[in-house]
Amino acid sequence: MITMRIKDLFFDRHTVMRAVDKAKRAVLSKAGAFIRTAAKHSIRKRKGPAPPGRPPHSHEGSLRRFIYFGYDPASDSVVVGPVGFKRSTAPNVLEFGGKSEIRYRRRGKVVKTRATVAERPYMGPALEKERPKLPKRWAGSVRGG
Repeated sequence: MITMRIKDLFFDRHTVMRAVDKAKRAVLSKAGAFIRTAAKHSIRKRKGPAPPGRPPHSHEGSLRRFIYFGYDPASDSVVVGPVGFKRSTAPNVLEFGGKSEIRYRRRGKVVKTRATVAERPYMGPALEKERPKLPKRWAGSVRGG
């Protein structure tokens, strides 16, 4: 007589979920790294401002240096962008345009003025450049058990 247990026909749910979670974190991490690299490479070191609609120029390098990525377990996604600009809205104003307060020294005094800045996106275009490559990164990512 042949006996068969129906449970033997199902996937081990815990093992499958663990493999999927591990693969998801690895793929999202790679995607974040590639988007970060594309954004950093789009910011070129040049004198003067970039034309509106093009990525900003780097004058001293802090914008490029402070672009990071990280896995956000709360939203189960990867977050990529500039961090570490205390009390500054410059990265956001560069990406989307808007008004910004500019401070500079003139004859020993700090002068404040407001300026309207045209958008110079760098994160959005980096995502769009990498978006077509994302499905290929998922192919064959779930392995083992």
